[in-house]
Amino acid sequence: MRVYSNRLSDNEGKRVLLKGWVHDFRLLGKLNFIILRDCNGFAQIVVKDEELQKTAKSLHLEDVIEIEGIVKRSKSERFEFEVEAEKINVISKSEPQLPLDPREVTKTNLETRLNWRFLYFRTKEGKSIFRIQTEIIKSFREYFLSKGFIEMQPPIIIASASEGGADLFEIPYFEKRAYLAQSPQLYKQMGAISFEKVFMIAPVFRAEKFDQPTHLNEIRQMDIEMAFANDEDVIKELEGVFVHILKNVKENCENELKILNREIEVPTLPLRRVKYEEAVEALTEAGENIEFGEDFSKTQEKKLSEIFGEAFILKDWPEKLKPFYAMIHENNPKLVKAFDLIYKGLEISSGSQRIHLPDLLERRIKEKGLNPRDFDYYINAFKYGAPPHAGWSIGLERLTMKICGKENIQEVTMFPRTRTRIYP
Repeated sequence: MRVYSNRLSDNEGKRVLLKGWVHDFRLLGKLNFIILRDCNGFAQIVVKDEELQKTAKSLHLEDVIEIEGIVKRSKSERFEFEVEAEKINVISKSEPQLPLDPREVTKTNLETRLNWRFLYFRTKEGKSIFRIQTEIIKSFREYFLSKGFIEMQPPIIIASASEGGADLFEIPYFEKRAYLAQSPQLYKQMGAISFEKVFMIAPVFRAEKFDQPTHLNEIRQMDIEMAFANDEDVIKELEGVFVHILKNVKENCENELKILNREIEVPTLPLRRVKYEEAVEALTEAGENIEFGEDFSKTQEKKLSEIFGEAFILKDWPEKLKPFYAMIHENNPKLVKAFDLIYKGLEISSGSQRIHLPDLLERRIKEKGLNPRDFDYYINAFKYGAPPHAGWSIGLERLTMKICGKENIQEVTMFPRTRTRIYP
């Protein structure tokens, strides 16, 4: 039966079968060592038999092999246990010249890491990033399942823009035109006014011609929507799951964080609330050139984090900066009940209370320069008993980027899609 590298300590003195990749080797004459890598780590293989040494000396880095042998205590400082090989079977040979060395002996540039993605996944850094991303997704899902939310699977192919604008990917769809979804927004609202509490993890597509290290044209969003809720109700869920994710990554990905040389500070709740108007005033006092009604640049988001802390909620935005479905503020029609979560100088989440009144929704669609007839199916959903509701979205890759301390979002995306990259 196959044993994994991290289970050798449970099998001292036993014959085991290991399978994996040749990560490294040391050929020392009559005593040779192979470092085998599998999904759980590394194992040292000792090769003493003369016939087996011939096989060992013919191996290349990244050859796939299986080893049968006896687990023994090791004299190595790096390994507590090792396997003395009795059989070596080569399953698959690797080309001898590697375009990217998973040992990370030489640091490769970003283009190489993106072009040879599967080899990068074999590095300690690559594995660490995507184990952390897996923990983020798991933590998000378990948090809302434990609160009785239903998981939705919204469509990727849609008939019209979800949020307005022309930056959609158009695709042929039989005799009609269709688009790749830029947001699951309209569908999760329909879910909330029926199921009350929904969440989803879904891909979305933006056709903007981005050329920034914080943007992609295909991203993964982690969304929720709640009925009988206002903006503050869902902000509490946002900060709750945010802290839950950070705690779990800190506790369950200790080794991965160490490899990435990262430390996580888990903020105390509640997070600070900062109104948009306060943020503009603070930036103006700090010497930034910004007027009320303008959006914040990435540089200004970083400045706001220096002023207000590592993680905070930015709320009560001007209505012209947010989508048509954001609820107008009852105390000021120029503002909407919208908010962002800023973490380590970057917006990682945005949300709002939604408009659930059909007449107001139709008016807001017109004010945004859109045709209400294109949204008939959406507006009609609120004509048959729609409670107040609110929700938000977290960008999975942006959150991963900040936790892992990377400067380019493509580094934490398994297979990034940008203007210039649709491969591998």
